[in-house]
Amino acid sequence: MGIPALQKRRIGAYIIGRMLRRTDRFPLVLMLEPLFLCNLHCKGCGKINQPREIMEQMLSVDECVGAAEECGAPVVTIAGGEPLLHPQIHTIVGQLVRRKRFVYLCTNGLLVERRLEGFSPSPYLTFNIHFDGLAERHDAAVCHEGAFAKATAAIRKLVAAGFRVTTNTTFFKGQSAEDAARLFDHLSSLGVEAMTVAAGFNYENADDQDSFLGREGTKQLFREILRQAKPEWTFNHSGLYLDFLAGNRELTCTPWGNPTRTLKGWQRPCYLLADGYARSFKELMEETDWDRYGVGREPRCADCMVHCGFEPSAVLETVRHPFSALRVALRGPGR
Repeated sequence: MGIPALQKRRIGAYIIGRMLRRTDRFPLVLMLEPLFLCNLHCKGCGKINQPREIMEQMLSVDECVGAAEECGAPVVTIAGGEPLLHPQIHTIVGQLVRRKRFVYLCTNGLLVERRLEGFSPSPYLTFNIHFDGLAERHDAAVCHEGAFAKATAAIRKLVAAGFRVTTNTTFFKGQSAEDAARLFDHLSSLGVEAMTVAAGFNYENADDQDSFLGREGTKQLFREILRQAKPEWTFNHSGLYLDFLAGNRELTCTPWGNPTRTLKGWQRPCYLLADGYARSFKELMEETDWDRYGVGREPRCADCMVHCGFEPSAVLETVRHPFSALRVALRGPGR
């Protein structure tokens, strides 16, 4: 499978258009967090450790749609928290789809069966189901017994109903390449469109600070994983980003490529760090000290290799240097 041609064409035309206009900084994906509330308490997540009054708040439909219009990115990833807990999530998604934004609805899968009614299959809507490994590891990471089985059942239900389905996997210390391969075999057998992968980011306020891979651990793990990649494994990434994960190339972070709109405003500088909030997307882009962030500049960025910062860099590099991307495609990333 893989990303449909319609989505590739639309995003490609968007990028080339911005480059022809010589726009220095432009977003590719809007990270929309309409709530922090979640039905899980994952030990590696820092998003839910917010004051009670914040956890009870939610962005309105108008605020969500307004953020997408203001930002203009062709892709909107709706995260959280658990977005299926938002009472107006069907309306939010419907409004974005109507505007032909490619929506990735990120969910742990526990509420899919209960809340599926009201969604309709569309080339503009993808359910992105979260997995942190095989059953035992995943259930331990999300602190919920049976979560892996319920997420698997959600994928089967969604695929049978004709929805686009992808997965999102975050790896932590102790993950083996062999178990990762078994997970990818499992997910591929379910008929998912593509798989997103990343190493966990060490949020400062995450409950568990001892499970993060670090930069060298990330490279070693993904090098081992990608060396045994199978044709049926389809990743929701560019080849250059996967090559970066395996340590074969360096990329600089592009934090403005995936701007984040949360309950508190436009988060500076990215989805992973929260150094204040801008009141508008324009303010975020024009008044953020972007040169302050990145590996070698900001200590908190030292171990980060997460796709929200580096995938935009890889995509732009692919457009600027297609032959380099072709070489990686021919030999395979990570090899």
